[in-house]
Amino acid sequence: MKNTFGNAVSMTIFGESHGPAVGAVLDGLAAGLPVDEAAVAAAMDRRRARGDGLSTTRTEADEVEFLSGVYQGKTTGTALTLMIRNQNTRSGDYAKTQDLLRPGHADYTAHAKYEGYQDARGGGHFSGRITAASVAAGAVCEGVLRDLGVRVYTHIAACAGVQDAPLSSAAGLLLPEPEPGHFALLDPEKEAAMQQAIRDAGAQGDSVGGILETVVTGLPAGVGEPWFDSVESELSHLMFAIPACKGVEFGAGFAFAGLRGSEANDALTMQNGVVRTATNRNGGVNGGITNGMPLVFRTVIKPTPSIYKQQHTVDFAAKQDAELQIKGRHDPCIVPRAAVVQNTLTAFGLLDLLTVRYGTLAQKHGLPKQQ
Repeated sequence: MKNTFGNAVSMTIFGESHGPAVGAVLDGLAAGLPVDEAAVAAAMDRRRARGDGLSTTRTEADEVEFLSGVYQGKTTGTALTLMIRNQNTRSGDYAKTQDLLRPGHADYTAHAKYEGYQDARGGGHFSGRITAASVAAGAVCEGVLRDLGVRVYTHIAACAGVQDAPLSSAAGLLLPEPEPGHFALLDPEKEAAMQQAIRDAGAQGDSVGGILETVVTGLPAGVGEPWFDSVESELSHLMFAIPACKGVEFGAGFAFAGLRGSEANDALTMQNGVVRTATNRNGGVNGGITNGMPLVFRTVIKPTPSIYKQQHTVDFAAKQDAELQIKGRHDPCIVPRAAVVQNTLTAFGLLDLLTVRYGTLAQKHGLPKQQ
């Protein structure tokens, strides 16, 4: 099982949904970087469930314990290990249906790979619960990026058929600060309609999905590799590590299929002695390398597979068809909670790419000025 990702900065995740704890190890951080535990706690709060009909009733305190790598509020330069204890598990909810493979889940593929030795309680290591660890670790990385003048913002572009305001409405890309809670929207007036659509699906024992859009400002040109470690490939790799992500597009994305080259190309221009593009259809990346424009990409998050409607499946132990009525506590929509997961994983990936390009000293002393 591959649990480590990254080159100059790496993240290793560990734990299971109903085990004692989940956690992560960050390696490659320079010594002396500030660790804002309040900012980490705020990120965890944006991810956590609230038992409000919009997310699972499994609510956790999600307090982050730093076990190593942080002393007196600063990184020590050694491996930073953090842990979040699981305190509200109900493994009995899964006992009666443990041999019934849940449609849309990794139950069958986990059996095929791990031959039944995996911890299946609550999805085990395949559960979205593990994203608590990546959010905490990514929030540390996000703090480093902020000090370097790089800003990452993810909003709910669409959910349950309700559209947020377009990114172009964020004047000059002066992005808003995330509000308490977990609905990251450019137009807060869309929240009520989104919430109602999610509640309606949940009341019918069903679930809904949506689209998350991320924009990054402050990145210098020249970051990323032209082939296997391109900005797109590294970030896509991380986005597909989010359990419900089923698609990624950068810039105009799939809309490029309907454009001509004259429409798809971004004309180059000089602005205050710096190369810029007149438009940003390529989402801030050319040839796998940042061009200094805002980095823009979107993911599609599928409807939560754990639904309360009766579904056809198989009994793995009996080797026969069966019907499944899922019990337990599940989200009718994970899109709002996934926004901070996408945001913090993006921050981690970009810090890795920036460190590959400029080294760990840049984490403390700043990035080069744009030319």
